[in-house]
Amino acid sequence: METSAALYALLLADPGREAADLRAELGCGEDEFESAVGELRALGLAPAGGRLTAVPVDTAVRALLADADHRFAELADRARATRAAVDRLHTDFLPLRTAPAHELVRGPDRIAALLEDAARGARTEALSLRPGQDRSPGALADKLARERIALAHRVELRTIYPVAALHRPAVLAHVQELTAAGARIRVAHTLPLWLIVVDAHLAVLPAPGEAGAAAVVVRDPAVVGVVRELFEHFWAAAWIPPELLGPAAPDDRHREVLRLLAAGLTDRAIGRKLEISDRTVRRLVADLTADLGADSRFQAGVHAARLGWI
Repeated sequence: METSAALYALLLADPGREAADLRAELGCGEDEFESAVGELRALGLAPAGGRLTAVPVDTAVRALLADADHRFAELADRARATRAAVDRLHTDFLPLRTAPAHELVRGPDRIAALLEDAARGARTEALSLRPGQDRSPGALADKLARERIALAHRVELRTIYPVAALHRPAVLAHVQELTAAGARIRVAHTLPLWLIVVDAHLAVLPAPGEAGAAAVVVRDPAVVGVVRELFEHFWAAAWIPPELLGPAAPDDRHREVLRLLAAGLTDRAIGRKLEISDRTVRRLVADLTADLGADSRFQAGVHAARLGWI
């Protein structure tokens, strides 16, 4: 570093000097000198070939930035082309694959491969109930990797866990990571079975009566629709655990709005009682609904009651 800076200073002071004279004045060995020359050329402060001269710093900076812009543009073009090819494969060619309406998959490895394929193919939503899945660190890491693939495709990912599962630190940390990545997580006291629904065209269910790990893959749209409705039934009754909520509790104004909502007052009545506009009431209600991860005012009230906010 010091040798290359000293060499550049000599080139600026006397552009016409020979390399041998420069090395002698610097008092360095041939390897050290060649290394300094190589660094100057890599930085664009000396020509790539020919006579050793100094290139102005601003010229080197412009050249480096132009080269970086060119490389970035090429990389972006390749990424767009790859994404377009993948989308075409899924849109035009994947539907041509013949597959049975129902398929039995046996063995943890085959099930894991199935779930990874489903995560890579998801484009709109991935829904799941997780009552008693493997909670080992390895299984949780594999699950997180699969779900990050879906989230990278901007898929809406919604999962319900039994509330007792979050008492395990590894599961809680896993759920918090998922939430930070964009997933929506709720909990319920009990869940009858595990299931997965992907894009309303594929469902994965446990295979009853099978020894060992086994799952049934369903592609019949009518059956998948029923499974999806089952998930939505549990989603409506589930709630966001306190560990995943941002605010610990609402402020006084939001708490008063919650209390009046629970009492059955309309927005207009709440506004008159609190001496605020209807618009402000609607904004406060929207804040509470978002903070509680609720889909409706009624559900926000249920979640708030569970958390002891009202």
